[in-house]
Amino acid sequence: MTATDRQEAGAELWLDAEQQAAWRAVVHLFTKLPPALESDLQSTAGLTLYEYTVLALLSEADTATLQMSELAAGTFSSLSRLSHVVSRLERRGWVTRQACPGDGRATQAVLTESGLAKVAGAAPDHVRAVRELVVDAITPAQLRQLGAAAAKVGQRIEERNTTRAATETRR
Repeated sequence: MTATDRQEAGAELWLDAEQQAAWRAVVHLFTKLPPALESDLQSTAGLTLYEYTVLALLSEADTATLQMSELAAGTFSSLSRLSHVVSRLERRGWVTRQACPGDGRATQAVLTESGLAKVAGAAPDHVRAVRELVVDAITPAQLRQLGAAAAKVGQRIEERNTTRAATETRR
């Protein structure tokens, strides 16, 4: 598309060269980083990145227990996806489910001792990969900026999703 075409189509719609380069770098990061981390986790621990994240969140929770809805929010996924993964982790003996005390409609995921051992065993290699691929690849200031930018974009996505869900509910 030529500059004249952009002007005619509404210049504010199109990304300029600097924005386009930054956007492509973001897309490259999003498409390359998760598979690289997942590949490492698969080869060192036999876990997917999502499974590791579920186990890690449970290991960090009080009493190694979270409501399924909280766990879904923490992993940025649907309850349906989480339920499938928790079923797989249950079959491996790493997680159990139980009714929430005081709210029989809700379910909790509970990390077992073997689940804790699994995530504790996987963590050192995972942290090494995160350091190698992200933390040590940029300066501390760039890491802070990356974290802040990622949080801001994530917040924008959440706001958009909330607005869309509210709009769809009213229909």
